[in-house]
Amino acid sequence: MSIFREIKPFNTCVIGASQGIGLGFVKYLLTSHQNNQLSVNHIYATYRQDDSARELLTLAATNPEQITCLRMDITDENQIAMGMQCIRNQVQKLHFAINCVGILHEENLQPEKSLRHLNFDNLTRYFQVNSIGGVLLAKHLLPLFKHQDRSVFATISAKVGSIGDNFLGGWYGYRASKAALNMLMRNVAIEYARSCPKSIVVTLHPGTTDTRLSQPFQTNVPPEKLFPVERTVSQLMAVIQGLKPENSGQFFSWDGSNLPW
Repeated sequence: MSIFREIKPFNTCVIGASQGIGLGFVKYLLTSHQNNQLSVNHIYATYRQDDSARELLTLAATNPEQITCLRMDITDENQIAMGMQCIRNQVQKLHFAINCVGILHEENLQPEKSLRHLNFDNLTRYFQVNSIGGVLLAKHLLPLFKHQDRSVFATISAKVGSIGDNFLGGWYGYRASKAALNMLMRNVAIEYARSCPKSIVVTLHPGTTDTRLSQPFQTNVPPEKLFPVERTVSQLMAVIQGLKPENSGQFFSWDGSNLPW
């Protein structure tokens, strides 16, 4: 049975919902509720900048009973704390939260091909967004998961963050920050098991998805392995809804298979 079909209705939070996979999750949850496939009470959706969140903000304006948008930069703990407090002012618990925030490239930041491309500022930026932000989210989400309903806290990671699966090298900052994210979420799963034992904490590899993040690197990706956002979200939701308590702390691929650390 789907984990969310046991809960009617349930509250959700999509972190990094302005575009790409995050926006896809908001659309999926909204449509599933409207089609009576899932009983979604409310969707809290975070975004960083108005300019890149126009579609999300329009969606929220036309569905105010289902969607609340929160402006939040996960590299700023004060903003995380305020965002989670806004949710707590409205509801006592969350049943599903997914962190879709991640960075691979921006402006002068590009994946490194060799050691000579490394620099302190870029490495710091990778870890701020891809690693530290995620665990600070876990810190401030914790009170919302302290309840007796089954719940899931999922974070988008990446297969290239697997140390055991790394045979090509390169992409130092991105790989290392995602590996750190996996370790941090493993720790979170252990602590959540004590504080909110009904919760399941996992990291997920979405596959190569046709988003702004992957666009500069799609040339050598076979068409059948480049997923539209809708397919990625549907596949990940299938994995999430099939989770069992013993899966907490694990790293899953989009097809439901376990990935090595």
